[in-house]
Amino acid sequence: MSVSKAKTAPKLPEGRRPRRHPRYRGEFRIVVTHLLASHYQKIDGHCRDLSQGGIGILLAAELQVGDVVNLTFSLPGSSVSWDVNAVTRFRRGYQYGFEFLSLTKKYQDLLNIFLKTRQPMD
Repeated sequence: MSVSKAKTAPKLPEGRRPRRHPRYRGEFRIVVTHLLASHYQKIDGHCRDLSQGGIGILLAAELQVGDVVNLTFSLPGSSVSWDVNAVTRFRRGYQYGFEFLSLTKKYQDLLNIFLKTRQPMD
């Protein structure tokens, strides 16, 4: 008779905290508006993933962690246009992670419905 060992959760890389929300694959266009000196810059980007707390975007731009931006997009299959503020939390090359700031109840509900149709990433 074989004895099974208890499985342990994989260790996170040094300095990385566990995620608060699972991520889901996303594939849609997004416009990031960023205040640069005295004018606003609009940058086209592409959503890679999203969660209840934020969104991962491919973006050919130079943003800094901590920058606050405005995101404009529509979820696939929806006619509702989103216009939300977010803060840059992560950057690696052209990959950015943004945390949503103060999503309205309407957006939270729409996001929850959408995420139920998506495949988890992690």
